[in-house]
Amino acid sequence: MKFFSKYISNIILCACLIAASTVKSQHQKWFDESLSFEKRVDLLLNAMTIDEKCGQFTSDTPAIPRLGVPEYNWWNEALHGVARNGKATIFPQGIAMGATFNPSLIKEVANAISDEARAKFQVSKSIGNRGIYAGLTFWSPNINIFRDPRWGRGQETYGEDPFLTSKIGVAFVEGLQGKDPKYFKTTACAKHFAVHSGPEALRHSFNANPSKLDLYETYLPAFKSLVQEGKVQGIMGAYNAVYGDPANASKLLMDDILKKQWGFEGYIVSDCGALVDIMKGHKKVKTVEEAAALALKTGVNLNCGWVYKNIKSALDKGLITEELINERLKKLFLIRFQLGFFDKDESNPYNTIGIEVINSDAHKAVARKASQQSIVLLKNKDNVLPLDKNIKTLYVTGSFAASTDILLANYYGSAPNMVTVLEGITEKVSLGTSVEYRLGVLPFQNNLNPLNWAVQVPKTVDATVLVAGISNEMEGEEVDAIASEHKGDRKDLKLPQSQIDYIKAVSKNKKGPLILVLGTGSPVSLDEVEPYVDAIVLMWYPGEQGGNAVADVIFGDVAPSGHLPITFPKNVEQLPPFDDYSMKGRTYKYMTEEPMYPFGFGLSYSTLEIKNPSSSETIIKKGKRISVSVDVKNSGDKDYEDVIQMYLVPEDTKDFLPFYALKSFQRVPLNKGETKKLTFNLTEEDLKQTNLEGEKTWIKGNYKLLISNALPSHRSANLGAAKPAEIKIKLK
Repeated sequence: MKFFSKYISNIILCACLIAASTVKSQHQKWFDESLSFEKRVDLLLNAMTIDEKCGQFTSDTPAIPRLGVPEYNWWNEALHGVARNGKATIFPQGIAMGATFNPSLIKEVANAISDEARAKFQVSKSIGNRGIYAGLTFWSPNINIFRDPRWGRGQETYGEDPFLTSKIGVAFVEGLQGKDPKYFKTTACAKHFAVHSGPEALRHSFNANPSKLDLYETYLPAFKSLVQEGKVQGIMGAYNAVYGDPANASKLLMDDILKKQWGFEGYIVSDCGALVDIMKGHKKVKTVEEAAALALKTGVNLNCGWVYKNIKSALDKGLITEELINERLKKLFLIRFQLGFFDKDESNPYNTIGIEVINSDAHKAVARKASQQSIVLLKNKDNVLPLDKNIKTLYVTGSFAASTDILLANYYGSAPNMVTVLEGITEKVSLGTSVEYRLGVLPFQNNLNPLNWAVQVPKTVDATVLVAGISNEMEGEEVDAIASEHKGDRKDLKLPQSQIDYIKAVSKNKKGPLILVLGTGSPVSLDEVEPYVDAIVLMWYPGEQGGNAVADVIFGDVAPSGHLPITFPKNVEQLPPFDDYSMKGRTYKYMTEEPMYPFGFGLSYSTLEIKNPSSSETIIKKGKRISVSVDVKNSGDKDYEDVIQMYLVPEDTKDFLPFYALKSFQRVPLNKGETKKLTFNLTEEDLKQTNLEGEKTWIKGNYKLLISNALPSHRSANLGAAKPAEIKIKLK
C-alpha cells in the first residue's frame, strides 16, 4: 500500500511538472502574437534541441511539452468531404466535380468541407484526439491528369484536361484554405507531383520519361495553376520516378520547376512510403540514411512513413547539416503557426465555427446540388425522360439500386441517412405509384439460382430503372480495391459480365422504357449495352445525396447539365498501352479514334442553338487580347443550364499541336426560349501553345475557335450536341 501511495504521488508530481512546463511555455516568446509568424518560428527552433528537431519530420509528430508544442499528425484527407474521421458530409467524387464544369460551385463545396474540418478539429482537441485524420492539413486535391481510363485512381481527379483541372483545382484549394489575411482555415496539398497516373502495380518503381511537350502541355499545368493562382500550401511527391530520378529526389521537379520557376513557398510531403521507394523501388541509394538525406536535400519537408526517423543518423554520418534541418523544419512549423496552433483560440476567427455545420442541412443541399450538376445524360431516346411522377407502376432494380457503397467512392467520411437511388425515387414519385424493387443481379459475379424472377418484372410495369456500375471495390488505390484483379486498375472498360447479361435480359422483357443509371468513377464501354436501353444517366459516385439527385433528374425537377470531363472510348482496343506516358492517341486532344462519347458531351431536356459568333480581332498580333461573343438560345420548351465550351483548333499542319484545346467555358442558365449573349475574353497567354521544347510560346498560323456544348465532332453532332459556332483567326 505504501508503494502504491508513493507511485500515485509520483504520477501527480509528474503531471504537475508537465502542467507547469506548459503554463511556462505559454509565456515564451514564440507565443507572443505581436510578433510575425516567421520570427516566432525562428525563436521556437532556436529553443529546440537537435533531437527534438529530428523528431518532427514524419507525419506523426510527437509533442514537446517543455516548449508547449502539442503532438500533431499531418495526415488528413478531404477529397470530397472530411474523410476517415466519422460524421461528415459526403460530396460527389472528384471526377463528378469535374463534370460540373462549375468552379464556383466546387469552391462552395470545399468551403463547406473546411467549415466541417474546423468544427471537428475543435471537438477532437477537446477529447485529446490529435491523431491521424484529426488535423487540418489535408492531402487533397488529386490533380493528376486522367490520361488513361484504366487507372483506378482516375476517379479522384477532375478528368483528362489540364485547363479544366486547373480551374476546378484552384477553386477547391481556395475553398479549403479560406480567405483570412492571417490564418489558414485548413491547408490543401496538390498531389501527386508529378507525371503520375498508373499503373497501380508499378507505381513504386516505374520511370516516366515524357517528352518536354507532354510534360509542360499535359502533366504540369494544373500544378502550376494551383501554386501560382491557388497559393496551395502543400505539394505531395509521387511514388514514381521522372527522367530516372524518384519524384521525391528530383531536383528538376522539386527545386528547378516547383520553387525556382513557379515560386512555391509551401511544404513538400512524400506520398506514404515513397521515400522507401528511393532505396527499394528505384534503387537510387543503398541505405535508409542516404534516402533520407537525398530527399531532404531535394526539398521534401515531411515524410509520410518512417524513413525520416533516420534523419538524426544521417546527420551523425555527415550526410546532411543542421542548417538544412532548420531550413526544412521552419516551413513545417510556419504552416502550424499559420493554422493558429500557437495562438489563443479567440484570436483565430475560424475557431468560432460550431459543430452545427457538420453534415448540416445547408451542406447536404450543397452536396445535392453538386450531384445534380455532375449528372451526365448520355442517351434519351424519343425523350423518354423525364418520367412522370404520377407513373402508375415502376420497377427499380440492379446491383446498386439500393446500395450506399456506390455513393461513396474512396477517401470518404461517414454520413447518416445516405440516400440510395431506390430511396430517392421512392420519395419522389406519387404515393399512389406502385414501386417494386429487386436486386436482380450480383454486382461482380453470376447469380447461382436460375429461378430469377427479377428479369420477368419489366413485363408488368410502365418503366424500369436499372442501376448498374462498378464501384470502389473494383477500381481504386492498390490497397483498397478488394474486388480488383489488377491492384485497383481495370483490365478492360466493360461492366461486369453479370450486369451486361442482366441488362440484356431485362431489355428483352421490358414493356415500358428502360433507364440505365450508371455508377462509376471512370469511363465504361457501353457499346455492348447501349442499344438495349432507352436512356443512360451517368451519376458517377455521387455522394450521400446521390439518390435524391438522380431522382431530381429522372423526374424532371432538375434538368441534367453535367458534361464529360473525360473521353469515353468504345473499348480498350482504342487505347495506347497503359504504361506508355506519351500523350499520342490519348484524351480528346490527341485521340484519332472515334470514341463512344466525346469529352465535354452531355444532353439535357432542351436544345441549344449557338449563333452569331463574332470576334473583336481576327488577325491577332502578339501582345493583343481578343473578345469573342456568341448568342446561345434555349430553343426547347424546358428551362435548363448548359456548359458552353470554346476550343482552339489549328488549321495549319503542326504535328505537335493538339487537335483541340479547351480554352474557356461558361455554365449558363437558360429559360425556355431565352437567348443570351456570352463573351469570352482571351489573352495572349490563353492563345499561346506549348512547343516541342516545352516552352509556352506564340505559334503563328491559321486557327479556328469552335464554340459548342461538347467537343465538336461528327460523333457529338449525331449524339445530339449543338452545332458549333466557328470563328477563323490568324495569329501573326
